[in-house]
Amino acid sequence: MKDTLVLYPALGKGHLNSMIELAKLILTQNPSFSITILILTPPNTTNNTSSTNTTTFGCESLPSITFHHIPPINLPTTLPPQVLPFELCHVSNNHVQHVLRSISKTSNLKGVILDFFNYSTTQITNNLEIPTYFYYTSGASTLAIMLKMPTIHQITTTSFKDNLNMHLRIPGLPKIPLVDMPEHTKDRESKSYRVFLDIATCMKDSDGIIINTFEAIEKRIIEAMNKGLVLSEGTTPPLFCIGPMVSNSTTCCEKDERGCLSWLNSQPSRSVVLLSFGSLGTFSRTQLKEIAIGLEKSGQRFLWVVRSKNELVERVDSEELSLDELLPEGFLERTKDKGMVVRNWAPQAAILSHDSVGGFVTHCGWNSVLEAVTFGVPMVAWPLYAEQKLNRMIMVEEMKVALKLNELEDGFVSGTELGDRVKELMESESGKEMRERIYKMKVSAKEAKGGGGSSLVDLKRLQDSWRDHASMHSLSPNSPFLFR
Repeated sequence: MKDTLVLYPALGKGHLNSMIELAKLILTQNPSFSITILILTPPNTTNNTSSTNTTTFGCESLPSITFHHIPPINLPTTLPPQVLPFELCHVSNNHVQHVLRSISKTSNLKGVILDFFNYSTTQITNNLEIPTYFYYTSGASTLAIMLKMPTIHQITTTSFKDNLNMHLRIPGLPKIPLVDMPEHTKDRESKSYRVFLDIATCMKDSDGIIINTFEAIEKRIIEAMNKGLVLSEGTTPPLFCIGPMVSNSTTCCEKDERGCLSWLNSQPSRSVVLLSFGSLGTFSRTQLKEIAIGLEKSGQRFLWVVRSKNELVERVDSEELSLDELLPEGFLERTKDKGMVVRNWAPQAAILSHDSVGGFVTHCGWNSVLEAVTFGVPMVAWPLYAEQKLNRMIMVEEMKVALKLNELEDGFVSGTELGDRVKELMESESGKEMRERIYKMKVSAKEAKGGGGSSLVDLKRLQDSWRDHASMHSLSPNSPFLFR
């Protein structure tokens, strides 16, 4: 029977895309494998409203990757958005169990790889005694903090929100300001905090965690975890650092509807600063105006991807606000020779890989950080949500490839501050040192995935673990492996 893996991403295109990239990477070392990717359908939809049931998600040339769509399920429309992904996975478990049993009858099921949002599926995989791994798309540093949370919970009695002037100390990391912890970790009485603890416990008890990072950029914390210095209780699960996995910039270059790449072709080498803040990185009109003021003040060339907050609320006719309405009067005209402003989206990986780009103002999403490292572009760090302030800490204090923006307590950044940091990145001696440092990391990123590189070694260790688990489970009377 064919060796098979099941990959189970959380709801959403971003989660699915990252799992598809992981599947492709696995097949480079295991071309005889087949991979089934389970796809959650948004709740409260019907089968014929899903446009994804027949698509192959760009995997037409990879018949070894197949997709199974989990039927839609009705959920209360009053569910908070942050709870929905977890609840959807939980109520889909019966169907997932049926799928796994079916696959195990016709294939040599090597394991299941879960997005951490889908942690409740471990109830099913544990009952079926199927090796279970988590795919963690952020870095090893935030993973270490996450895995440490159950221990911290046991030895403390107050919430982080009541001690925001204090710090966490974890071996292998700089001291961590509690004020920079993600919001869902700050109140120990909240439901989201409890979910976070449950996820950490499930990941800690798994057969391994696959991490989108590589040794050279997070060496201290990876060593600390592997030496058992982070988890004081229990055993650290096997860690497989197989990154960096980033978007294919060559593929992106084929689509330049916004004209970004054509514009970059006319700019001097390493002269342009990209400002891009992810799909959820929106700003108020006041903040957008300050960004514009800062860019103009810096005197630097720029490519700015603009997403505004609550645009539809601000107009009774529900039409999108124009750039002229969002930005200072005359800004676009005054900067037309040095800058380009696009709405909502641009091919970020392709832009960062372009020779004209020399700096990046980023929201510190981990995928964006890895893209910047892969293409050797130093950064200005402007975290907005989730674990991004922790990523900033690593970028600034550990990797030393980013400048920190000084923001007000509510997160607001003045135009003067932004302009000064952008100019420092592009013109100062410290900016030059960062550029040299991140170039070395770019080389290390390529080496990590090459022959004998740390990420390739970890990918092969992951492959070995599937073989070892199959041998270990083959004698269990309850395991589906017995009946192959």
